[in-house]
Amino acid sequence: MKHPSDPNAQPSECLETPEASRRRVLQMLGVAGLAGLPAWSFGQPTASVNTTKLAVTDTEVTVGQLHSSTGTMAISETGSIQAEQLAIDEINAMGGILGRKIKVIKEDGASDWPTFAEKSKKLLINDRCAAVFGCWTSASRKAVLPVFEKENGLLYYPTFYEGLEQSKNVIYTGQEATQQILYSLDWAQKEKKAKTFFLIGSDYIWPRTSMKIARKHIENFQKGKVVGEEYYPLGSTNFGSLMNKIKLQKPDCIFCAVVGGSNVAFYKALKAAGITGDKQLLVTLSVTEDEMTGVGGENFAGFYSSMKYFQTLDNANNKKFVAAFKAKYGKDAVIGDVTQAGYLGPWLWKAAVEKAKSFDVDKVVAASRTGIELTTAPEGYVKLDPNHHLWSKSRIAMGMPDATFKVVAESPELIKPDPFPKGYQ
Repeated sequence: MKHPSDPNAQPSECLETPEASRRRVLQMLGVAGLAGLPAWSFGQPTASVNTTKLAVTDTEVTVGQLHSSTGTMAISETGSIQAEQLAIDEINAMGGILGRKIKVIKEDGASDWPTFAEKSKKLLINDRCAAVFGCWTSASRKAVLPVFEKENGLLYYPTFYEGLEQSKNVIYTGQEATQQILYSLDWAQKEKKAKTFFLIGSDYIWPRTSMKIARKHIENFQKGKVVGEEYYPLGSTNFGSLMNKIKLQKPDCIFCAVVGGSNVAFYKALKAAGITGDKQLLVTLSVTEDEMTGVGGENFAGFYSSMKYFQTLDNANNKKFVAAFKAKYGKDAVIGDVTQAGYLGPWLWKAAVEKAKSFDVDKVVAASRTGIELTTAPEGYVKLDPNHHLWSKSRIAMGMPDATFKVVAESPELIKPDPFPKGYQ
């Protein structure tokens, strides 16, 4: 049967008794009232909210999730999968978006960049997903970016990253470099008197670009010195020679961007070498509560992480979020920075879709550039800049023996995202 809004439908196909019509309207109004949403958002004809053949029906809208649930990055990406699903479940419980429940198709990028690219093609071309929430590493994001731009898909990317990118087809819900890297280096110099730095990262685009930016800031703006710079392949577990180099150079600060499962071996090696938080300043861009489950609080105690979110943030939004997350995934579940940024994705998409009154990507993108904000974000109030990045605060927290974090510094105001900072490219 054709939808009543179909201009080619015959009158006999569209007949509805007055009583049935009355019940349908009352049902729509009732659901809208319960969800606290305007009644116009329900029952809009699919033809008016989906003009580009996305997977949208009268009752359902399909989205994709594309993360690594297997491989070396699973330790970091599992939290994002969980948080995005939590947000979607909460939105569905409110009545969905434009009267349609969200259906999720999950794909595993398997910590392999070509696999990410292939899976993104499936989600956009075969499944016609209205939006995709996914990726973690910059390598995976770079692998799928040409696909999203060619197919005009919409990706919500949750990870802090190196910046130097802005795409019409990506909404970046994590921090870019000027919000995370520069803030933490300035903190290390001002509060810890650090003048010499040893840079360490996994060997792919995010750590290398991040350390390029860090080096320029240290040398050109802080007038400090980089005394070492080392990179190791993803999944590496042998850091013995690196420990000797660190001991030889005696840096004021180890500035680190080791990612995924390698973090476990790296921090155990530091402790075995006697390089501990009570003796050595270390600031990392890549250890959240998610990684701490493998690293262990005893191996990270006294070191520092630079993030915009920590599970221990003391505000009403976060308390509600943490309680909901643990209720769904267990009392021992932990929430890291990228997990929280993943949670923001579906809510930002919902706000933009309802503002656009359409699921069409071009209309959602246009609406996203006109002041989308979240007052209920666990990290606190955030807003989306026209450059597709979020205004957010930066924070430094010290690792505790029980694998939690204690926030020791916070930017006084939201930091405007600047993905193309002058003097760093």
